[in-house]
Amino acid sequence: MAKEPKDQAVSERLPVARVAVDISLAHLDRPFDYLVPASMDEMAVPGCRVRVRFAGQLVDGYLLDRIQTSEHQGRLARLERVISPEPVLTPEIFNLARAVADRYAGTLADVLRLAIPPRHATAEREAPSAPQAPSAPQAPSAPQAPSAPQAPCTPQAPCTPQAPSAPQAAGVQPPGPGAPPPRPGPGSWTRYPAGQAFLAALAEGRPVRAAWSALPGPEWPAEIAIAAATTAAAGRGVVIVVPDARDLARVDVALTAVNQGDEPGHVCLTADLGPAERYRRWLAVLRGTVRVVAGTRAAMFAPVGQLGLVVLWDDGDDLHAEPRAPYPNAREVLALRAHKAGAAALIGGFARTAELTQLVVAGWAKPLAGRPEVLRQVAPRVRAAPDEAELARDAAAMTARLPSLALRTARTALAGTALAGTALAGTALAGGARNGGAWNAGPVLVLVPRRGYLAAIACDRCRAQARCSACGGPLQVGGSNEVPGCRWCGALAADWTCPRCGSGRLRALVTGAARTAEELGRAFPGVPVRTSGGQHVLAEVPAEPALVIATPGAEPVAAEGYAAALLLDGWALLGRPSLRAAEETLRRWLNAAALVRPGGAVVVLAEASLPVVQALIRWDPAVFAERELAERAELGFPPAVRMAAITGLPAAISEFVGSAGLPARAEVLGPVPAGPNGADHHPEPAERALIRIPRADGLALARALHAAQAARSARKDVGTVRVQLDPAEVA
Repeated sequence: MAKEPKDQAVSERLPVARVAVDISLAHLDRPFDYLVPASMDEMAVPGCRVRVRFAGQLVDGYLLDRIQTSEHQGRLARLERVISPEPVLTPEIFNLARAVADRYAGTLADVLRLAIPPRHATAEREAPSAPQAPSAPQAPSAPQAPSAPQAPCTPQAPCTPQAPSAPQAAGVQPPGPGAPPPRPGPGSWTRYPAGQAFLAALAEGRPVRAAWSALPGPEWPAEIAIAAATTAAAGRGVVIVVPDARDLARVDVALTAVNQGDEPGHVCLTADLGPAERYRRWLAVLRGTVRVVAGTRAAMFAPVGQLGLVVLWDDGDDLHAEPRAPYPNAREVLALRAHKAGAAALIGGFARTAELTQLVVAGWAKPLAGRPEVLRQVAPRVRAAPDEAELARDAAAMTARLPSLALRTARTALAGTALAGTALAGTALAGGARNGGAWNAGPVLVLVPRRGYLAAIACDRCRAQARCSACGGPLQVGGSNEVPGCRWCGALAADWTCPRCGSGRLRALVTGAARTAEELGRAFPGVPVRTSGGQHVLAEVPAEPALVIATPGAEPVAAEGYAAALLLDGWALLGRPSLRAAEETLRRWLNAAALVRPGGAVVVLAEASLPVVQALIRWDPAVFAERELAERAELGFPPAVRMAAITGLPAAISEFVGSAGLPARAEVLGPVPAGPNGADHHPEPAERALIRIPRADGLALARALHAAQAARSARKDVGTVRVQLDPAEVA
């Protein structure tokens, strides 16, 4: 037999490579064996990117391991090419990605697309190398049969911390031989009874996990930076995840301020960096030149070596939920990562979610809240309108969108004059001064739930909501004197008449931020009006008096804090058909109220007797979250149970659920028309079924759904079935 050419000869050392191919089909969610040509022996290291031939096509993949022999009985194909010898898939990230895929009934390929950015060859060549010579590469353990990852925090199976492991991937080493940065002082963590003990645990490398109820005010970025610097001073890595770029900018400034070394102590990973710079920074993390990584959702998979702390700010924000399969949430991923790595965790915000409360109930995390006396000093004074005293003074307060209390509070804050009977009387404003009985004037934040002008309109006579005659969608008005148009299909309705009563007159049903700015501009002539929301989001506003109209999540930071805040249209937030309506409303209110100066006035337009309003007035999100969790447990809703949403065409849904082999305790709800508006405007009406199961059986449900998806993809069934575990909305 003729001898093979040299470039086709197989490596004599560990000639078989186990490769995870970049294919999302569920029935192919396993490693495949390939031969390593001798010419690629040195470059084909565990964790590198490779190109292989699969089913007649060239596809990308990751080399997981090299072994001596293969269990495959047939002929093995060879690796086509090593794209780069850079070991971008570290053992820790591989194990985390596998666990996330198993938890969410997804595929490893889908998770790795979220975890590892696309390669940029120039950035890879220019990026600095690791600060010390790498040791011999140690491969990620190839998965024979995916083991079920332990879910963090279930009452039936509480988590047990694991010992931290050292980084194993080639080229990923602890930062170099230089001395670690000095440990910073506790700063504002002294305001928390357990704050200094928490920092001491980080300095000692203990896996302490905290459910953080942050005190109101601007100190939270500095507190995150101190916790990160304390961990980095102990020689361990940190991953910080925040909802958006504005929050990241504040954390970036705080991390820079606390860093006392000559070398950059952190990097920020954002989508707007561009592919080259983002990959360059990601490689700096991979190669161990920095210990601290901050970023938005994708940073949860950053390949930090010797992980010591994960931080998640404002865990209830929907930006933490990945919109791509398998739809993981940053809170669950970071909790799972901290558990598997034996790292500490700091998860929280101004509000408290039911999911984080579930971690506390399970014993996985401990509450970390401020001292009551400090809370009284730094929190604003919240008042609901209308209340009994205000109704006695203003009979129209119950129906007015802007009752006199809100207007008086705004006028007081803008003018800087104390007004008896308001929340400003008898208090001091942070950063301000009292001169002859006058308070420092400042900007007023006005929070409006909806963007646009008139987000919904109705018949002026019978109050029926105005809908499009073409598709049935809701009509809206985009601006002053504009023609009503459909929010779904965009069709104009210049000659609209009510099909119920025949009237052609319209009235506002939901007023947006643009109309609110117009109304307040007329009510306060000469006062600057600034808007923030949609495509135009302000990061900061100056300390001078002004009206700042913002939608939730787009509130700019005032230089010295807002003098007052008006939280309008509480009914629009609380009336949403969502399981999380009250929890999300409180989160948005607390985030806005936290921007107000200590002792400043906050007026919320909602019924004062509602539990969510009382939680805002008392600034007590933890008790409200405990109540929410107890109610959901009684009704069988997440997070007290695990739930899967199955969406697709009716026939596909019926076949999928019937053949899935669900666990015995699984309960199928539905199916019902998919989407908040049913299937009226969908070209192919889809349905949605919910599968509910106790938390202890959550992984069994995920395995059953993954197996059902694998069977469908192997049979090449027609029609897509989307599987989403723990969806943010179950309605």
